[in-house]
Amino acid sequence: MFDAAGKALSDMFSPPLRAVLWKSIGLALALIAVIGIALNRLLVSFAESGSSWAEQTSGVAPHAVWTALAWVLSIMASLGIITGALFLMPTVTAFVGSLFVDEIAEAVERTRYPAEPQGRALPLLRALIEGLKIGLLALVVYFCALPFVLFAGFGFLILFLANAYLLSREYFELAAMRFRPPQEAKMMRRANATYVFLAGLFIALFVSIPLINLATPIFAMAFMVHVHRRVAMGPITPSKT
Repeated sequence: MFDAAGKALSDMFSPPLRAVLWKSIGLALALIAVIGIALNRLLVSFAESGSSWAEQTSGVAPHAVWTALAWVLSIMASLGIITGALFLMPTVTAFVGSLFVDEIAEAVERTRYPAEPQGRALPLLRALIEGLKIGLLALVVYFCALPFVLFAGFGFLILFLANAYLLSREYFELAAMRFRPPQEAKMMRRANATYVFLAGLFIALFVSIPLINLATPIFAMAFMVHVHRRVAMGPITPSKT
């Protein structure tokens, strides 16, 4: 598994994947920026209209005080969006990764396994559905873990383990579906659930590093191509989980 992680890190900067790396990072940043700007404008609008309503209703403070309050709330909203972007990074990269999975997998298979059969490209719609599905599921997990982050301190551990499960599941199945039907790929992942989850810890560690995690789709897909090859070579201790 460590060998597969080392190969994936090396693959990220190989000539065939260098262009994909920049495209993936650029698209992820653009998507986060669009979401952030839209949310910022929405929250700033709420803050301004809320302060105007409070000023007209209460009449207990001068206009300058309410204007300053709206400005402070707008700053807090912007900081909250920046913080939220860090938590949403796995969700965004999961969706972005679905656009490039075949390009990444094909480059790794061709470079690392030239003498072995190459996988078939997934239909774009299937890849998009898988990426969107795992992204929405991750979003639900993050909202569920958020109270623990704020009040209990265990939320970061929950998020880390959730990332390991969700991202390993997505990228392993995408790698496996290049060689087998979707249902068979899911069964293969379940039969090796423990091994795949442990591999997911490497992806969770990668995605927890700010800025570096923009390259998550490249690392995760290249990594799971190697992991899938290892699983396909022979049985690994099955797991029912």
